[in-house]
Amino acid sequence: MPGQNTRGSNMRAENMVIAVVIPCYKVHQHILSVIAGIGEECSQIYIVDDCCPEGSGKLVETTVTDKRVKVVYHTENQGVGGAVISGYRAAIANGADVIVKVDGDGQMDPRLIPSFVEPILKGEADYTKGNRFYLLEEIRAMPRIRLFGNSVLSFMSKVSTGYWNLFDPTNGYTAIHADVARYLPFRKISKRYFFETDMLFRLNTSRAVVVDVPMHARYEDEVSNLKVSTVVTEFFYKHLRNIIKRIFYNYYLRDLSLASFELIFGLLLFTFGLCFGAYTWIENIAQGVTTSAGTVMLAALPILMGLQFLLAFLGYDISRVPNQVIYRKLNGWNFVVDEKEN
Repeated sequence: MPGQNTRGSNMRAENMVIAVVIPCYKVHQHILSVIAGIGEECSQIYIVDDCCPEGSGKLVETTVTDKRVKVVYHTENQGVGGAVISGYRAAIANGADVIVKVDGDGQMDPRLIPSFVEPILKGEADYTKGNRFYLLEEIRAMPRIRLFGNSVLSFMSKVSTGYWNLFDPTNGYTAIHADVARYLPFRKISKRYFFETDMLFRLNTSRAVVVDVPMHARYEDEVSNLKVSTVVTEFFYKHLRNIIKRIFYNYYLRDLSLASFELIFGLLLFTFGLCFGAYTWIENIAQGVTTSAGTVMLAALPILMGLQFLLAFLGYDISRVPNQVIYRKLNGWNFVVDEKEN
């Protein structure tokens, strides 16, 4: 269960190197306790000081004696995504097999790390992420504005990423197999608040298996840097962009199926019926003429047929959630993780 100490679970990690990446920005009050809570199952800990004005990186260097800890500095703020990617690069370069990302603000319980790593080690997932909505009684702990925002973003994320089985897309408690991380186009992934959702989009285009891990929602005295009013427009635009990209990549560039034609015919018929019906209705109102039954049917029939085609495409898309891990296929491929290649 979430919140339990799972250090004793059999993760079959004898020969696996588990690294933890902790992006740091204004987490001076919490970072030391977060590091202290990371168990012995983790071999490497990367603290990424994202040009933190509180000097979180220096605090760690001067205070923490844990030899697993390494501090990576950014000369300018790159956002949470930029910090995580820097941590990914460092972990991959040092031979990590699984990379866990934990925030430095104390919201994420480090005792849950084994729960995030286990599905990857068992070959059940390429990437795992937290889900604060799994236990309904725990949802009350979440502020209402976050609850509403996450519900809306979750639905939008399902459409844009193709992971219809996932919820809580902005949850930043994640773990990834290093072979899968090495394959990702780091330069193209959004570096700031859209990072987690954009990661899911990139993973879907790679057909990676993603699994939700139940966790508690923890809200104490930490202050979020996310302003909902600022990111609404940005999120809407990026979701729309990713929807178009995902459908083009998966249904027209890399594969062509019956669903590809259902989407085209559905959009054409629905759009024609809607436009024709609206034009005829407006014109007849202006002329004071009653619209004939035949004209109504000529507009309604394409709309209904188009809707059926679109629902058929949607059903196929939902059934196409990736279910076979890809890191075994990628193992041994020579992917170079640097700015030029990604």
